Amino acid sequence: MLVPTISLPALLRIKPGAMSRLGIYLTREEFREIALFSSTGMQAPILDEVTRSLDTKGVAIRDREEVADSTIENALRLLGRLPADVQAVVGVGGGKALDVAKFVAHLANRPYIAVPTSLSNDGFCSPQASLTLDGHRKSIGARLPFGVVVDTQVCLEAPRSLWLSGIGDLIAKFTAVYEWKAAFHARGESVNDLAALLSDATVRQFLSRPTHDLEGIRLLATALMLGGISMEISGTSRPASGSEHLISHALDEISSRPRLHGVQVGMATYLMSTIIGQHTEEIRKLLTETGFLDLVREDPFDGEEWRAAIQKAPSIKPHYFSLLNTPGNQEKLLSTMRNDPTLVGCFR
Repeated sequence: MLVPTISLPALLRIKPGAMSRLGIYLTREEFREIALFSSTGMQAPILDEVTRSLDTKGVAIRDREEVADSTIENALRLLGRLPADVQAVVGVGGGKALDVAKFVAHLANRPYIAVPTSLSNDGFCSPQASLTLDGHRKSIGARLPFGVVVDTQVCLEAPRSLWLSGIGDLIAKFTAVYEWKAAFHARGESVNDLAALLSDATVRQFLSRPTHDLEGIRLLATALMLGGISMEISGTSRPASGSEHLISHALDEISSRPRLHGVQVGMATYLMSTIIGQHTEEIRKLLTETGFLDLVREDPFDGEEWRAAIQKAPSIKPHYFSLLNTPGNQEKLLSTMRNDPTLVGCFR
């Protein structure tokens, strides 16, 4: 059997003040000519800190882009503008900027350094870029970042809803790994034991201290990062993504107002846990004690949209083994939405 080649991050910094040392980290790797992609509307002090860090160490920004549009067409346009002497691509900010920077770096065959300013999902260190094509979000293969720099103080100061979204995306690993193993028993789908173990361990690591403080942010960042690495190890999204993600993708397509990815996924994960009969109490406790469910109740989901999304979800990946295709499971989810006391006020 051929052993696949994988790429893993070589530069990892997850600590307070890491952003102010970005220039140091880049020069240590001999990156002195870079392209800088950042989120549109990013707070000026954050960009100023990045620029000051780069200037201090003599790192030249050869191309500076603000990314508001995460379409494939825009990514290709920015690729065409990338100077030939750029040694690395640095993405600073949230999902759109990081996904576009990752994809451009992948196509240009340049090292990519991810500098997330929040932890709303595991996309900052995954082997995929989430881009839009013809109005629909698509996950497109790309290399993992060469470097991941997470300033835990900056992420702590991001809106709390983004932290809760990251928790929602993280707990999906519980149900995703279970469904991956179910796919093995049903269809003989290969399971990479190391990737499955790593994915499960990332959740348990965070559960040891699910707090909104610097240490809790460090644990969440590490867990989300290792979840992305588990996908690279296995060559599939299975360690981190199952039917709970299909429900979220379906919502993205049909909802009049899609919510944060991790908030949708977290709710779908709780529902799927009631189907598989595992981790429900752990997930309920986490979502309750962190305030995740309170966040949802502040702006309840549209129940009709969720019912339609649960029915549509298996068609998102027609050849993908999903427990949603098991007779009766969709009905069980709908019953849970209606009758589970934990979810009172979460759907309207």
